[in-house]
Amino acid sequence: MKTITIDGQLRTEFGKKATRQVRSQGNVPAVIYGGAKEVNFSAPAAAFKPLVYTPNFQIAEVKVGGDTYRCILKDLQFDKVTDELIHLDLLELVEDKKVIAAIPLKFTGTAKGVRAGGRFVSKIKSVKVKALPKHLTEVIEVPIDNLDINENIRIEDIKTQEMDILNSPRIPVASVEMTRQLKQEEAAAGKK
Repeated sequence: MKTITIDGQLRTEFGKKATRQVRSQGNVPAVIYGGAKEVNFSAPAAAFKPLVYTPNFQIAEVKVGGDTYRCILKDLQFDKVTDELIHLDLLELVEDKKVIAAIPLKFTGTAKGVRAGGRFVSKIKSVKVKALPKHLTEVIEVPIDNLDINENIRIEDIKTQEMDILNSPRIPVASVEMTRQLKQEEAAAGKK
């Protein structure tokens, strides 16, 4: 799994004034929680870019005050006006403690319905899972070879090892829809 390294500085002062000063220096305040202690730190905004601006699931290795923390991105806040990153929440990965994470889906294969003239439609890009950190994966592969026209793959059809999917089991993940051209061909065949 891809890991991003972030070097940060511990924060000693808190409050609006201190936070404003951190941001004026081009840094973003952040917090790591879920482990033995909560760690408040700041790091340059550019250091967070590979973690924030990507659809991939990644682990952040944060080096602060001589310690290294393995974390996942839990929450982030952007400025309403400038759209700049203003705060990050990271969840520390503890080996024997299950975490909840959003893992992207990767559709593999070519659906039968697409070969027959249908159009593949992805309805969900990621699912929420609960698992131990060692069982987290970069993507969850969903085979779509047997998907026919007007059929769906639902959350309950996704098979994962060692991970519990928390989304509702009846939610459609992907489908193959009939194209306008195929509908017209069927209507023309029915008139003859």
